[in-house]
Amino acid sequence: MRPAGQLLLPLLLLAAAAVAIASGGSWEDGHGSILHLPSSSSPRRFPRSAAVDLIRALNLHPADAAPPLSTAGVEGALAPAGTLVERPIRLASFADAGDAGTSVEDLGHHAGYYRLPNTHDARMFYFFFESRGQKDDPVVIWLTGGPGCSSELALFYENGPFNIADNLSLVWNDFGWDKASNLIYVDQPTGTGFSYSSDSRDTRHNEATISNDLYDFLQAFFAEHPKYAKNDFFITGESYAGHYIPAFASRVHQGNKNNEGIHINLKGFAIGNGLTDPAIQYKAYPDYALDMGLITKTQFNRINKIVPTCELAVKLCGTSGTVSCLAAYFVCNTIFSAIRTIIGSKNYYDIRKPCIGSLCYDFNNLEKFLNLKSVRESLGVGDIEFVSCSPTVYEAMLLDWMRNLEVGIPELLESDIKVLIYAGEYDLICNWLGNSRWVNSMEWSGKEAFVSSSEKPFTVDGKEAGVLKSHGPLSFLKVHDAGHMVPMDQPKAALEMLKRWTSGNLSEPSSSSQRLDFTMLRKHPDLGL
Repeated sequence: MRPAGQLLLPLLLLAAAAVAIASGGSWEDGHGSILHLPSSSSPRRFPRSAAVDLIRALNLHPADAAPPLSTAGVEGALAPAGTLVERPIRLASFADAGDAGTSVEDLGHHAGYYRLPNTHDARMFYFFFESRGQKDDPVVIWLTGGPGCSSELALFYENGPFNIADNLSLVWNDFGWDKASNLIYVDQPTGTGFSYSSDSRDTRHNEATISNDLYDFLQAFFAEHPKYAKNDFFITGESYAGHYIPAFASRVHQGNKNNEGIHINLKGFAIGNGLTDPAIQYKAYPDYALDMGLITKTQFNRINKIVPTCELAVKLCGTSGTVSCLAAYFVCNTIFSAIRTIIGSKNYYDIRKPCIGSLCYDFNNLEKFLNLKSVRESLGVGDIEFVSCSPTVYEAMLLDWMRNLEVGIPELLESDIKVLIYAGEYDLICNWLGNSRWVNSMEWSGKEAFVSSSEKPFTVDGKEAGVLKSHGPLSFLKVHDAGHMVPMDQPKAALEMLKRWTSGNLSEPSSSSQRLDFTMLRKHPDLGL
């Protein structure tokens, strides 16, 4: 039984938030209060409603993986725990001829299931696309966030070999990351995408279990593909993968140090528009919104009153809190909810664009394509339901949401593992300002040199595509003309970023170096800039 103080903590923090809001008085511009705390009578409904709203904004259908009624036609359904079963796939047969010089037989496209050990009945689904370049290109794994969204979103709309056309055929992506890497997409945690279990006890709730699952998968993957085991290995992803990736990288690094199984040649990880250090990033919401003209100064002052309570809640959550982490989720998300209400129909993934009704993007063709019988037969998924984004997985990770994942990164930097944090400049929900702040405030041996280093233009085809700041193994890139999904908005720049970063040449030699427009950072001298 929990101590009474722990049980009262969420209520106390919510009460403090309510007092902070109430003390702000009425809006000077005539608006009433738009800050609404969740009703205490339905505390579990609020996160699920938020998840459902976010999923519907992508024109996807909120769904949860039901225990499969039948596993007939599912690749490796009867495989024992720890077994990886893979098949070649022919997705290129759905595409117009486009990748000149490469035959379908030579592509090396695969899909499979890994029966996770240390679970009751969980299977992890993945795609593997061998490089269209050289087989000694690095191995890159991509993790989509959510939490609970399938990596097929990135595969078909961001950086995979194909995009989905309106007629549900596939079109070759000229800027797919498989042009420069051997590319893996994983549906995780269990209950996401085509990954499934017949036992609800396999639902994951924290980074330790998720990163263990991913590490076990990598061991099986490289055992199945030993010719790639010595290639450089990089972890990439976006959004809530800002939590997944540091934990996963730390698990791989620890496994290498302990000589567990196959040595994984981890060289670096990249997080795009991620959530990594909630205390810093939630505090940045009002600042970013004000600077971008999304809210007025009066609205800023009112919303900012909740920030101290949010910071206290996140501090109490720390890296291992439980009830306090749930309180932090409710309190801190009041900040984002307030701004979201004010901006109305603006797309919080890309503030340049409007949402039409509740629809901010239209990714509905993903579900249509993956439910085609011919596609399912090619992938070997039988009648397993495809879950584009799962509200249940989202809810299951609530205690993890406000935990700080930055704390494990300094050790990786000291081991010379490269870290790239990049962010599209027009994303609100995981904005570049919050990301730049935690990167600049991170304590490691190169902090002072990184903070004082000059920013340089990141150029593609002779044009500035972003702003780059680097020192040693750490880099931060603010990407121009992009929102939350950089590879979708700026595909060529994203591929160039991957190529240069994995080859160790992200920062191009340049005789011109300038102090770039990090104006919002300069407003906060406590960051040392």
